Amino acid sequence: MCERQVQHTSRHHLVPREEGGRHGPTADLCQPCHSTIHLLLDNKELARCYHTIDALRTAEPLQKYLHWVRRSRVERIANRRGRR
Repeated sequence: MCERQVQHTSRHHLVPREEGGRHGPTADLCQPCHSTIHLLLDNKELARCYHTIDALRTAEPLQKYLHWVRRSRVERIANRRGRR
């Protein structure tokens, strides 16, 4: 999502498993992007509005983060609890 070269990625279900996306498309994301997506967007929002990488890249709640991470060398951030 951030288009950075990183050593490790994690699999993100574009439609969350809890919303019916268990066998649907996935994307490999760096850990900071994956954690931040789930911090800032709930599963219903992800399933309804942000079920593609292009949609995630243009999601208003992620713009400040994406601006920061694209200039960063961070490989890992601590898992944080989001609003639910």
